This record gives sequence, C-alpha cells and structure tokens, in this order.
Amino acid sequence: MAQFINKKENTVTDALDGLIRASGGGLARLDGYPHIRVVIRNDWDKSKVALVSGGGSGHEPAHAGFVGQGMLTAAVCGDVFASPSVDAVLAGILAVSGPAGCLLIVKNYTGDRLNFGLAAERARAFGLKVRMVIVDDDIALPDLPQPRGVAGTLFVHKIAGAVAEAGATLEAVTEAAERVIAGTRTLGMSLDTCTVPGSPKEVRIAPGKAELGLGIHGEAGVEQIDFTDARHAIAAVVEKLAPGMAETPHVVMLNNLGGTTVLEMSILTNELLASAIAPKLSLIVGPAAMMTSLDMQGFSVSVYPATPDDVAHLTAPCAPHSWPGCKTVTPVTVNELPDGLTPIRPVPSQHRATEIFLTRCCQILMEAEDDLNALDAKSGDGDTGSTLAGAARALIAAMDRLPLADHTQLYRAIGQELSQTMGGSSGVLLAIFFTAAGDAASTGLPMVAALKEGLARMQHIGGAEPGDRTMVDALKPALDALEGGMAPAAAAARKGADHTATIVKAKAGRASYISAGQLRGHIDPGAEAVARLFEQLEASA
Repeated sequence: MAQFINKKENTVTDALDGLIRASGGGLARLDGYPHIRVVIRNDWDKSKVALVSGGGSGHEPAHAGFVGQGMLTAAVCGDVFASPSVDAVLAGILAVSGPAGCLLIVKNYTGDRLNFGLAAERARAFGLKVRMVIVDDDIALPDLPQPRGVAGTLFVHKIAGAVAEAGATLEAVTEAAERVIAGTRTLGMSLDTCTVPGSPKEVRIAPGKAELGLGIHGEAGVEQIDFTDARHAIAAVVEKLAPGMAETPHVVMLNNLGGTTVLEMSILTNELLASAIAPKLSLIVGPAAMMTSLDMQGFSVSVYPATPDDVAHLTAPCAPHSWPGCKTVTPVTVNELPDGLTPIRPVPSQHRATEIFLTRCCQILMEAEDDLNALDAKSGDGDTGSTLAGAARALIAAMDRLPLADHTQLYRAIGQELSQTMGGSSGVLLAIFFTAAGDAASTGLPMVAALKEGLARMQHIGGAEPGDRTMVDALKPALDALEGGMAPAAAAARKGADHTATIVKAKAGRASYISAGQLRGHIDPGAEAVARLFEQLEASA
C-alpha cells in the first residue's frame, strides 16, 4: 500500500518535526535525534507537577499531540508500535521535572511498563520525585490479568493535567489519575486491520465481519462478529460496556481508530447517543481521532463516571488542539423552516393507473442502482444510481400524498418532492423539469408537449445540449419520438445513451472534469438511466 512517507526509518522523526513546525512555537524537542524523541512544552518552567506519557508511535495525535498547557508536559515517542528506550524516557523526565515532581502516565504494555519503570528508578536516583500510574482501561479480555491501556488514557491526561495545572501536589495529581484509571472502561471495534509503514497489510477480518475488542497495535480482538450496520456495531460494544456502568452520569469518549471517515463517526455518534446506555451519558468527548492505530477503520468507546470536579477538569481550557473538548450531550433540536420555504402540500387524490405507472418507474430506477453507480464510478463519483434510487424511494413513500388524479398538479408535486429529497445537481434539474412541465400542462398543453417544455426549461437553466454527454442525450430524442408510442421512444433513448460512450469531452456535469481516456467507451450514467426507464416501461406495457 502506497503511503505519504519518506524513508521508513525516518517516519517518526519526520512526523514529530512536522508537528513541532506547525505548533506555533508551543512545542520543542530534545536533542538526541533519532534515538531520543521527546516533545516538550516550550513554555514549561518546572514550577508545577510535570506529566510525562508516551509509548510507541502510530497512535497520533497521541501522545505528542496532547503536549501543552493543561495536559502533558512531555511525550516520549518510540518507533511505530514500539516502546521508547529507557534513556529516552529518562531524558524526558530530567528535562521537565522540578521540585514539584513528575507523574508518568503509562499504558499497560510490557515494554512501556519496563522502560518507563526503569527510567523512573533512575530518575529517583537523581533525587527527583517521580510517580507512575498504569492505565488498563480495555475490557475486551475480561480474564486477562493485566488489561491493556487504550483510549481511556486520554481521560487521565486531561483530568490529571488540569489538576496539575491548578498547582496541586504530586500526591494529589497521582490520586486523581489513579481514580480516573479505576473508573474508566474502553472497548473497540474495527472492520479492518492497520497498515504499518513499510510492511504488508495483514488481512485478518473477512468481509461481512467486524472484530470486537482488538488492540491499538492491531492485536486480534476477543471475537469476530457479523457486521450489518452502525447501529448493530454500537449495540455490540454497548452490550459489553453496560454491565460495569453504575447508575450515575458518565462521560463518554468516541475515538476514531484512524481510518474511519468523519461521516461514519457522526453516524456512530448518533447511534451511541441513542443506545441502551444513552440515559447515563451526560457528556461526550469527540467524535475525533485521539488514540489511533494508524489507518485502522474502527472506533472505540470509553466511559467514565465523572464527578462534578471531573467535569470541571474535563471542560477546563487547554492548549493542545488535538483535544476535541468535552461537550454536554443534547437532543436534536428542530427549527421550523423560514417563511416562504414551508412547502405547500397539494391535495392528495387517488388514481390507480397513475399510481401503478409511477411505482413502476420508481422500481426500475431502484433496480438499476448498483449498475448505475458502477457506471458513474468510471466517469464521476459513483453515486448516480443511489441518487436516483433514493428519490424513487421517497416518491413511493409519498405516494399517498400525491395528487395522482390531477396530472398538472402531479408534475409540480413530483418536482417539489425531488427538490427536497434528491441531492446534487441532478435533483435540482429534475425538479425544474417536472415543475416546468406542470406549469406547461396548466396552460392546456398535452402530456408530451408539457414534458418537452419541462426539458426546454431544464436545458435553459442547466445549460446542457445534446452532445454534451448528459441525460439530455437520451431524454430529448425519447420525448421527440414519444408521440409515436413507447417503443420508438425507448429505441431513441437507447440510441442516444449509447452514443454518449463515443463522446470523449463532456461539456456539462461532473464528467466535464474527467479526461477523454476515462470517458471513452462508457455510457453517461444519467443517459443510461433514461434509456433503461423507457426500455423497461415499453417491455412491461
């Protein structure tokens, strides 16, 4: 898999220098590259308790991304998924520790425990006050004597960081950290493994499966389960988290493991805040990438029963931009449309023949969804089929609200429905087409003439002409032939659609941005949709 890196061995140092260069002067690094990779606060004066964390790289923005006022004082970074050396950890401790002392926040992995632990011993030999806490929030493997430390570590960074920033003693900061660790529980899920720079990707999770409880280094989870959708994914995670949650308000953290899109994370947020544990969730951190596993397409959920003091610490201002903030969970609020935009609903009426015809049109578009998406992927963004099928489903759902017995009003009603439910430029253009056809029909024009008027208006506003490689290439010849019946209209639509495969320069639509090589031999998906519609209507006539 191609990645935007330089040399594999320079991946971590290149990334840290990029972080520091973009920090606005807030961060610095210790000398000793590449063996000692320690990112520190540039404004640190050693007057307060220092917080040092770290571990293997590959979890960005953790750990260096959380260095700054109100959170970590320093982050010690190892190679990807490898603990930093004892000397690197010791360098970090010595660089930031003053009379107030230093707290090491360590995730529960053998390498991290050993290297941070030995560094702490050596620092104490220098006369420094050093304490260490071990984060073990992962509940994936309940019988594991030493649970792993995962995304819940960020709760510790933020709360302990706020306590330290307020000037508390090392003992008080350590006590706060240990209390948060004791109450935090995390579980993750992924649809795919991660890609370590310079290494082949492990293919472990089969299509249609999701792995529950996998680690942040790509370690196998507790089980693979059937995957259907976001709702069931959240339900599976919540089922494991719920038994250990007290009947008190909790803060929840929704963490992106690295490769999940922002769109998906928002959907997961919606499902989480409507899940079985939703009544216990009063605050949320995220959704955001905080403790990642490179490019893993997954997420984790962490819960903690926050006290009022914890809430104050979680919501206290801090410098690191990687901390997404802690917000109150709120219901969806719905405001009324402004005056003038509230749709005027036509008076519904029944007409069985029209209902059957319109339903058949919608079914044809829904059945063609996958084929049209695949065709669009060759010359666009791969969503033509889904856009048309979505509009078709909306029309079927609105059937009992449509004026089926009054075709003049029906055209307008269809145009209104499409303008609200069909996305993209095609939705607007088809809304214009049907609305203009309704206007024309209201003057007494017959159906075909009214549809031609609708097409003329659509072309005028959209700017497409025959030969521009759009749906017009099939729709215009079809309407021109429709007076002679459905058979000649279908033949004309197919001829026009097929011709678009020979047009290598689109003059309208998204395909106008595509090179001739990508267009040649591929029918325009909008024209194909029109051709299929007329052909299948003719076949079922």
